[in-house]
Amino acid sequence: MDLTTLQRKYTALESELTERSRRLWAATEARALGRGGIALVEQATGISRSTISRGLRELESGESLEPGKTRRPGGGRKRATEKDDRLIVDLEGLVEPTASGDPDSPLLWTSKSVRHLADELQAMGHEISHRLVANLLHECGYSLQGNRKTREGSQHPDRDAQFRYINDSVRRFQNRRQPVISVDTKKKELVGDFKNPGREWRSKGQPERVRVHDFLIPSLGKAIPYGVYDLSRDEGWITIGIDHDTASFAVNTIRRWWKVMGRPAYPSARSLLITADAGGSNGPRLRLWKWELQRFANRTGLTITISHFPPGTSKWNKIEHRLFSHIAMNWRGKPLTSLAVIVNLIASTRTASGLRIRSEIDRSSYPKSVALTDEQMSRVHLRPHRFHGAWNYTIRPKRSKA
Repeated sequence: MDLTTLQRKYTALESELTERSRRLWAATEARALGRGGIALVEQATGISRSTISRGLRELESGESLEPGKTRRPGGGRKRATEKDDRLIVDLEGLVEPTASGDPDSPLLWTSKSVRHLADELQAMGHEISHRLVANLLHECGYSLQGNRKTREGSQHPDRDAQFRYINDSVRRFQNRRQPVISVDTKKKELVGDFKNPGREWRSKGQPERVRVHDFLIPSLGKAIPYGVYDLSRDEGWITIGIDHDTASFAVNTIRRWWKVMGRPAYPSARSLLITADAGGSNGPRLRLWKWELQRFANRTGLTITISHFPPGTSKWNKIEHRLFSHIAMNWRGKPLTSLAVIVNLIASTRTASGLRIRSEIDRSSYPKSVALTDEQMSRVHLRPHRFHGAWNYTIRPKRSKA
């Protein structure tokens, strides 16, 4: 039997062999090969000569073991925990120092890597490697875990009621076949050959090469994506701004969505419902937000109703998980080297449900800290709703004089 044939046989059986059946199979093959058989089996399988020799002795003696056993009773090295009865106690004391009543533990404010844990245990007199630390942690029910966002801080007492109010408003508008959109700003992105989280399939050993440091490239700047998501049609619009994320920029994005996608889809619309966060460029306290919406209403003749999610609940805004999350998945692992690349990646985002997105670049300037006078605000035809008028309000278009 040649070396290749022996290797193929072992590869086919390897996953099914136990420790004992492996050495007995190796011994059987070595005995069948005769002189030089042990060396050939060792070369083909990587099983050590001593293990094959042990298997031969077991075959010659006819020794049998209990079903499911691979060694004789008492065989093999003793477990570290059997030789060192304090090992587990001291290890758990390092991993969870506050639970064990030791607020002065040396690892309370240090990364609890297995190497750090092994160093501390060795300093305490234990003979242990970082690999054994990892095995013991798994046996004790520990695992690598990150932080989980579950504490939302103080909740507004009317939070859930506002959710129900928004849901009822959405159903009412959709039943009347009036447009309902969710709006928000996506995370700002550095433009250039920077690392983008995530991985994509590439030729082995040929990763995309990007910069080591994420320092702004002045000539390329940042991309500011502001999005509009149509809840009824599963369609989105993203404007990529290059200046500032202001209320003027936000409403101009809504205006562009309406001109390009909204009005063709809803030719008979007389009203529009916007759901938005309670902060950022579309916050309910921003005068400029309401002023720009009034201008938008005047131009389109739409009666605009706005409902804001309570503070700290932006993750319930539909645009986050129906639009932004899919964009992030589509461009994961791809450096956003130019505004054109960003626009193309956004526009090419698709989902099984049929999501369609359009995107464009807005190179306009949007100054920050635009102050509006009380006289200007008096021209905003805003009617607060009875339920939380600060979060829910309607802006009506100004009627032209006959």
